[in-house]
Amino acid sequence: MTEVCKVDPLEPDRIIIRKAAEIIKKGGLVAFPTETVYGLGADALNRGAVRRIYAAKGRPVDNPLIVHVADKDQIYRLAKKIPKQAEDLIRKFFPGPITIVLEKNEVVPDETTAGLHTVAIRMPSHRIALALIKESGTPIAAPSANKAGRPSPTKAQHVVEDLNGEVDLIIDGGATEVGLESTVIDLTVKPPQILRPGGITIEMLREVCGRFRIHPAVSHQMSEKEVAKSPGMKYRHYAPKASLTVIVGKEDDVQGKIAELIRHFNSKGLKIGVATTTDKKYRTDYLENLGESKEEIARSLFDVFRKFDNAGVDVILAEGVDEEGLGLAIMNRLKKASGYKIIEV
Repeated sequence: MTEVCKVDPLEPDRIIIRKAAEIIKKGGLVAFPTETVYGLGADALNRGAVRRIYAAKGRPVDNPLIVHVADKDQIYRLAKKIPKQAEDLIRKFFPGPITIVLEKNEVVPDETTAGLHTVAIRMPSHRIALALIKESGTPIAAPSANKAGRPSPTKAQHVVEDLNGEVDLIIDGGATEVGLESTVIDLTVKPPQILRPGGITIEMLREVCGRFRIHPAVSHQMSEKEVAKSPGMKYRHYAPKASLTVIVGKEDDVQGKIAELIRHFNSKGLKIGVATTTDKKYRTDYLENLGESKEEIARSLFDVFRKFDNAGVDVILAEGVDEEGLGLAIMNRLKKASGYKIIEV
């Protein structure tokens, strides 16, 4: 059994933070909350510790990690150079739910970057995360604290479900605020490229960066031969155990299609869960309301997937959202989780 320590997210207990930092310093693994999701942390500059992350998650070794820092000095230690656009993004959005990809310095081991010449860096805004990084005295590599491919953890209990006995300590700081992983932007190419959408939206980035591209992997499956410069690009991610189908279109059409699919799956004797963003009452075994605003949907999405898992449903039908603002990140997660099973009506 992995020890779980509850910590006030507003006033982190120094004794527990110090205990967790000692584990990091010794090459151990600590799961901790950020404003996005819970991270599985290890010393980013310790090859052996980073290998433990991959082993605990069952993560493909060509899937790079994000390195979390607590101050700008650590960014300069990790990156060869900080271009002006990076400086602008750091000034505007750090600390916060955004990751920048830069040319890496030699101090960063290949294990952390999956052998790439780039490193993905972010500064979380969560007080527990920042306190842990500062106390550890080293940048912390931290992918989401779940088994590879599973829904990301937004509560400590989700980490326990996936990694109990495989990490040294779990810090329980309550539910995360954003609920989706950070936005990732690659600044080693011109124009910059969005590799993964997140809490910092395209519209917000446009005010700072001006022109940029969106990587095709945001909306479409990458091939096995393509190289992923960020987590969340190449493999199936965020997926519940049940088969997930996403239905998008006008509200009435979406609701009608879901009702039709419910009848179809009922005829096969399957247990059905529906994730809705409206007050529509579907005739189904399990109904979960994700929320009406995109912020609510983002916070609840992965938790709802895990609720369906615990209920043992066979099929999940989810209402999609438009891709404006935070909707792009929500639909990215739904597409990846469903294996791109999208029905447009």
